[in-house]
Amino acid sequence: MVKKILFLFSKEISGLHQAAYLLAFFTLISQILALVRDRLLAHTFGASSTLDIYYAAFRIPDIILVFAASVVSISILVPFLVEKINESTEIGHNFIKHVFTSFFIFIIFVSTIVFFLIPYITNIVFPGIDDPKSVQELIMLTRILLLSPIILGLSNLFSSILQVFKRFFTYAIAPVLYNVGIIIGIIFLYPIFGIKGLAFGAVLGALMHFFVQVPIVIKRGFLPAFVFPINLGYVKKIIWNSLPRTFTLSTSQLSILILLGMASVMQEGSISIFNFSNNLQSVPLALIGASYSLAVFPMLSKFFSDGDRKNFLDHTITAVRHIIFWSLPITIMFIVLRAQIVRTILGSGSFSWSDTKLTAASLAIFVVSAVAQGLILLFIRGYYASGNTKKPLLINTISAILIIVFSFLLTNLFVSSNFFRFFIESLFKVEWLSGSEILMLPLAYTLGTIINMTMFWFAFQKDFGKFYNLIKKTLLHSFSASIILGFVAYKFLDVFDNLFDIKTLVGIFMQGLLAGVVGIIFYIIVLKLLKNIELEEVLVSIKDKIWKINIVAPGKEEL
Repeated sequence: MVKKILFLFSKEISGLHQAAYLLAFFTLISQILALVRDRLLAHTFGASSTLDIYYAAFRIPDIILVFAASVVSISILVPFLVEKINESTEIGHNFIKHVFTSFFIFIIFVSTIVFFLIPYITNIVFPGIDDPKSVQELIMLTRILLLSPIILGLSNLFSSILQVFKRFFTYAIAPVLYNVGIIIGIIFLYPIFGIKGLAFGAVLGALMHFFVQVPIVIKRGFLPAFVFPINLGYVKKIIWNSLPRTFTLSTSQLSILILLGMASVMQEGSISIFNFSNNLQSVPLALIGASYSLAVFPMLSKFFSDGDRKNFLDHTITAVRHIIFWSLPITIMFIVLRAQIVRTILGSGSFSWSDTKLTAASLAIFVVSAVAQGLILLFIRGYYASGNTKKPLLINTISAILIIVFSFLLTNLFVSSNFFRFFIESLFKVEWLSGSEILMLPLAYTLGTIINMTMFWFAFQKDFGKFYNLIKKTLLHSFSASIILGFVAYKFLDVFDNLFDIKTLVGIFMQGLLAGVVGIIFYIIVLKLLKNIELEEVLVSIKDKIWKINIVAPGKEEL
């Protein structure tokens, strides 16, 4: 039994759809655990100042992770590592040693400096958190969580190694364990240590994320070690290539940080509502956009490195088609079933009806950009695979600026214009609900994200070849079938409203589930009638069961 488990962890997965579905499967498990995590937090704290502090404490460590750990990210290291291993395994291993040593020294140095600057940073970033006790708790939690970027940064390094050898199974299970650690913190550590226990749980999750990858890295003979003197040639080349990517990701994180800073001066619990809805809308992004973009990235890197532009574009188009195919119906379903989703997942304990309605409205606004977010991830990785990191930086910087500008403009308009406020509140059924100004932040994010995707769309076609004509049928089929899905699901909500007691958890869950299932059945029927090619490709991939995929022994020319 143990041998079979180790075999699954170390097997190689080949094929875009199989790899994407494997990643999506474990991402689904991770997201389910994340939803359990959020339900526990909502039940225990509700949308409260305590939870605002908890979520705020993650932001600075997250930015450090993005900024410092980007040099060991998959997008940066995989092309370099493939190149070095193509020369020889020994050169590849030596390369990893130098990267590990330089990263470890740098991340420790940055985290130490930030540790002492935290009181000043949090005062500037979260002006709405001004109660002395709350400020001290925020500082304490942030300092504990500074361990996370160190651990997860090293885990990113190991993930890059696993990606090169197509060990998607182990890579995919790591985020699952991360959420397990956080849940342990909520259930077991919080009663013992108080709010510090929540931070300890996140650190535990990071350790589990790291250690699950260690055995396979050791088996491949790529366990890094300290080496001196450091090869500055390696480091300079990686840093030079990673800087645009670092700033690209940092712009996104900084825009979210500013939005949360604005939320901190709104009604108590606004940070929590923003995070809850953002976490919920990230489920389709993680399942679809992230899975496809991660699965296709090593292939795109290899095709571009080999000068095979045709296969590079063909695989990108395939990923675009399937991101649209999966994301559009999920977007419509989330909008129609938003109340059922939020009430089922979060609506218990201290999470009030007001919290539920605001979170549901925020979720509906966020999820409008689900397709755009998935395509952005794919386009960015396509550019990284080609070695172009500057264009994603430019586009993301423009988008981040627009998000911030939109957030200020929309918030001011919401406060100053009763007509605009009434229109938004009526549209999302939160009429004159206290704290509804929080909806302007996801609205700003969605507008900026859609503009971001549009810029990437035209830039990618200009740089690598036009593909709109090849995916317009996918757009037409998925959009029309998704509208029918939404209409049917909406109508069946009324049908099941009469069959179940929607004042209970089971009742509201069954109402949403069955309405969604009926909608999906109609979605599939419509696509069958349209002879949709994506549906056929999915069915073929499912027949080739992931656990029956042939194991491919990686030859030197494939690495």
